Amino acid sequence: MEKILDIVELIAYEKGLGLDTIKDVVKNSILKVAKECLDAQAHFVIDDSNKDLTLLHVVQVCTDDDPRLETDPKNTLALSQAHKSDPTLKPDDLLHYEISLKDMKRGVVNALFKDLEYNIQKSLEDQYFQKYKAMLNTIVSGVVLDVDSEQNTYIEIDGLQAILALKNRIKGEKFKVGDSVRAVLKHVRFSKQGLILELSRTTPKFLEALLHLEVPEIADEEIEIMGIARIPGDRAKLALRSHNNQIDPIGATVGVKGVRINAISKELCNESIDCVHYNEIPEMYIANALSPAQIIKIKLSETEEGKKSAQVTLYGDQKSKAIGRNGVNVRLACMLTGFDIDFEVLEPKESVSRVPEKVGLSMLESLFSKKPTPETPNN
Repeated sequence: MEKILDIVELIAYEKGLGLDTIKDVVKNSILKVAKECLDAQAHFVIDDSNKDLTLLHVVQVCTDDDPRLETDPKNTLALSQAHKSDPTLKPDDLLHYEISLKDMKRGVVNALFKDLEYNIQKSLEDQYFQKYKAMLNTIVSGVVLDVDSEQNTYIEIDGLQAILALKNRIKGEKFKVGDSVRAVLKHVRFSKQGLILELSRTTPKFLEALLHLEVPEIADEEIEIMGIARIPGDRAKLALRSHNNQIDPIGATVGVKGVRINAISKELCNESIDCVHYNEIPEMYIANALSPAQIIKIKLSETEEGKKSAQVTLYGDQKSKAIGRNGVNVRLACMLTGFDIDFEVLEPKESVSRVPEKVGLSMLESLFSKKPTPETPNN
């Protein structure tokens, strides 16, 4: 097997695999084919002490009365027979007989190369699997290769084919061959077709990944995303809190004139994104999540099964704001907080006594006006 390690180095370079990985693949393939095609009972090893990989048949020298000569004749040799070639041999010495692949039949060689091709491809897929498994829930980008009849989009990423299924695509968006697409890596798995990368543009993780790209304070962990709720392509709510008292989490996320949040919204097909303050007090958190509605009171409860609900009291003119168009606002609030929300409408009193207001100079005058202090009579 002249200079086979040079070929191994070339394969490793072309496939982007480690030299030791390819070397082990070649060794294992040679041993496997030797067992299958030459002799299943023989003890084969590979010698890689030089630039060649040599297939060796290992035979152990035994005394003439050793029972192994009968039970394992393929891998043993009687001492009397061994002395015919080398009188210095002793029991338990090992003899190595080189087997040249050049003398193998064409079928054996074809089986070897077929096994090599399969195992190199498998090693390549295993390497990609570990690479992309570490990239789950991060943004990847690629070029559209094809869109099938079911509107599943196939995207090339680093030479691999990823799939963006119709269910993981934002409603209304369409792609054509050659388009550049960004999505979050949702799942990595093996199938009969090989390694499959599943992408998504609808998961909250995609919005979270975009926020890390667009908002440095989030990437630097000065602002923490406490929760995200999405109705893809329509509206989203995210709860934020700051670990730096000098940073307003909502202002920093929105950016000057909304430049940061607008860039994210554009990537999501103009999805409306609401930012709310996170609060450890559930009642306050729910009230923030239901903004822009103004809440009067919130009563929490929990069933034995762990189902949490909130009874929200508000005025009638605030209910439509809390529910939102088509119920979107309250749905997102439920998703964000983890509470089932019900409303109790409180009608405002028809007559409310009010103190007359002083405005302008009259108010200012009242602040400084003093009643005259009666003089103390002289004794």
